[in-house]
Amino acid sequence: MKLRKAVIPVAGLGTRFLPATKTVPKELLPIVDIPSIQYVVQEAVDAGIQEIIFVTGRGKDSIEDHFDEAPELEQVLAERGQTENIEMLRRIAEMTEVVSVRQKKPLGLGHAVLCARDLVGDEPFAVMLADDLIDSDTPCIRQLLDIFEDKKESVIALMEVLPEEVQQYGVIKGKEIEKRLYQIQATVEKPPAKEAPSRMAIIGRYILRPEIFSILQKQPPGRGGEIQLTDGLAQLVRERQVFGCQFLGDRYDIGDKFGFVRATVAYALKRPDLKTKVKDYLKSVVH
Repeated sequence: MKLRKAVIPVAGLGTRFLPATKTVPKELLPIVDIPSIQYVVQEAVDAGIQEIIFVTGRGKDSIEDHFDEAPELEQVLAERGQTENIEMLRRIAEMTEVVSVRQKKPLGLGHAVLCARDLVGDEPFAVMLADDLIDSDTPCIRQLLDIFEDKKESVIALMEVLPEEVQQYGVIKGKEIEKRLYQIQATVEKPPAKEAPSRMAIIGRYILRPEIFSILQKQPPGRGGEIQLTDGLAQLVRERQVFGCQFLGDRYDIGDKFGFVRATVAYALKRPDLKTKVKDYLKSVVH
């Protein structure tokens, strides 16, 4: 089974970033000068995924527009002789095929994934959460894909977190069968630290078999009155093998303000045009 599609839920309101997100989707807020969602899509493209399915909500059409052609803007840029910018815009429009489906009510991540069922069809697919930026030599979703192609079973990304952070995540109970590879025995959504089965947290990258759809269809609302993907995974674990990959790379939670600042600084330091200036500025602030 070849994996061709990635589902990216982007229907959230982004209330943590008000007032900026009153009119601009949080996924289009820039990390330096590149919208954060572009990094996530680029990760999928670099992993060989051919189609992006956005699960959107009201006011999110501009996300899909970002990956479309912009002939009027190109004409203005051509009149100004800005050929490099024209080429950059065309590269974005040609990155991948993009389609979208609406999540009409905010009923949870599991419900958002379920909204993409008709567009995914009866085939395996990736789920990539836009709030997680993962900087790695091998794209994080590619690391999971390599395991899926070997095991032919669902794979989720894992990261070890501090004990006091466990209650912020879905976590797994599992057995390490190879270095950084776990066979998952159970998943728990945001457990209290004392009740957590491990410190291995589920991060926003998944490779899922299509059986997850029938599970989510029957899934009752869980924590917060929402259909939780973690609860669906807990049922999938009871029916099939599910693996966890402790990925290699740096993860930034850009749904959090401090995480967004960390990502902006980290990605600026990777830029040849900014690296020295940013380093010098940070040194001056520290001193």
